[in-house]
Amino acid sequence: MLTLFHHPFCAHSRFVRLALGEYGLNARLVEERPWERRHEFLALNPLGQVPVLQDGDVVLADSNAILVYLARRYAAGSPWLPDEPIAAARVQRWLSIAAGEMKFGPAAARVITVWRGPGDLAEVQAIAARLFRFMEDQLATRAFLAADHPTLADVSGYPYTARAPEGRISLDPYPHIRAWLARLEAVPGWIPMPVAPPQA
Repeated sequence: MLTLFHHPFCAHSRFVRLALGEYGLNARLVEERPWERRHEFLALNPLGQVPVLQDGDVVLADSNAILVYLARRYAAGSPWLPDEPIAAARVQRWLSIAAGEMKFGPAAARVITVWRGPGDLAEVQAIAARLFRFMEDQLATRAFLAADHPTLADVSGYPYTARAPEGRISLDPYPHIRAWLARLEAVPGWIPMPVAPPQA
């Protein structure tokens, strides 16, 4: 039985939920509030971050690690994580971007504006603008980020991009990104990223 410890408005949790849905896997969902630092949750991930996947005796933290595990364990040979070296490297590049520029750009902007987190909004918006210009150029000549079909690159890039306006980052200047988001949301079984609730 798969168990996913997640938070509904955490994009990294959403990566994993998207993969589970695309592979046709059912998982028990346990909503976790990492800021509460529950002892039982810290026993699973001492860093206190979601998501965490439990698959029998296997416990994995970090969304990218979980994505790779699920693809190899439950969807071996699928196009979501190609075996061919160049295609696999292209996917890995976008997983790294999700943990780098995506995290420090649109994700950080969303934390600042929605949850009143610390940081310089103008600085993280500038990072997002550089990233989105790069993505826009890439998507001008291809339908998806790493291949001619959806892959884990798209899974990792979708949630924070889709919710960039919550960080006061308009997607209006990026028609190819908006078309890409629409293509992904039309994929059977795709789970859209929910809008974060307004904070008191």
